[in-house]
Amino acid sequence: MNSLDDSSFVLRGDPKGMYRLTCGFPAQCSRALEIARAAEIPPLSRKVTAVVLTGLGGSAAGGDFTRALFEAQGSVPFSVNRDYHLASFVGPETLVFATSYSGNTEETLSAYADARKRGAQIVAVTTGGKLAELAKADGVPAIAVPGGQPPRTALGYLLIPVVYAAEKLGLLPAQDYSAAFGLIEKCVSEWGIETPFESNPTKRLAEAMSGKLGVLYGLGSWQGVVAGRWKGQINENAKSMVFANLFPELNHNEILGWVQAGKQGVAKWVAVILEDGSESPKMKARARVTADLIKGVADVHTVQARGEALLAKMLSLTLFGDFVSLYLAALAGVDPENIDSIDVLKAELAKVG
Repeated sequence: MNSLDDSSFVLRGDPKGMYRLTCGFPAQCSRALEIARAAEIPPLSRKVTAVVLTGLGGSAAGGDFTRALFEAQGSVPFSVNRDYHLASFVGPETLVFATSYSGNTEETLSAYADARKRGAQIVAVTTGGKLAELAKADGVPAIAVPGGQPPRTALGYLLIPVVYAAEKLGLLPAQDYSAAFGLIEKCVSEWGIETPFESNPTKRLAEAMSGKLGVLYGLGSWQGVVAGRWKGQINENAKSMVFANLFPELNHNEILGWVQAGKQGVAKWVAVILEDGSESPKMKARARVTADLIKGVADVHTVQARGEALLAKMLSLTLFGDFVSLYLAALAGVDPENIDSIDVLKAELAKVG
């Protein structure tokens, strides 16, 4: 029996239940939608010309996915801010989503104050903390989501309320939440520990990536967003280095980096191409030729999204990576929840005035 088929092996280093939280992702998305629908989201005070989501880490991940939806379906530009201050264009005709799972992210609180100073229209998404206090005092609408788990496991709570709010405000078309959530529920049953290694593609990919330096390639814009999410999950959960890029940009630069990659001291490389499955012939050719060019240096794998609508595709491909990251953590014998390095950094930053 493969070790990843043994629940005691997979869960031995997971005392905080990261695997359990991942399996609960479909239910979390459904609960997040209920919360968003019940929240008071007043109409826009004036027509907006742009939308910005400001946040960091797991709290910003939902913004990346929302940006992909806006690029495909939205009526105005959408950008994600990961800094203390907002771009100069932000003003009264900008809608700003301030998202902080803890409610105390210092960069987000600074950007919130910046948005208030600029007269932007604001919606907060948080579990509480200082952001909730400020929103209440300032009369800013806030969507309160449940706390008590690592932000990177709370993607549903940080994404779905933003998407729904944008939909309610007329900035995105109606989404098929039922189909998306039903699909990822099915995915959990197919990719969990109970599904044996031979028929579980997430376990097989984790074993193929274990002990190697991974490169994640998104075959297009939204696929690149998911590649970025995979990178963060593998970094945090498996405590392993991995890099991410996207087509077609990588074909104009990074593809040449592979020429000498075999001489750079890396024992083993692995590349994973994340795809929709319905890309254009040009994009499919880019993936095929790139794979042929690098196969002498790296093992190349392909993972295809499931579902019909974009939301379902993004969620399914993301969940695939979440399971891969947890199986990689199990193979490495590390606690997927532990973030000691981040805690050390935060403690040192707290000393800086």
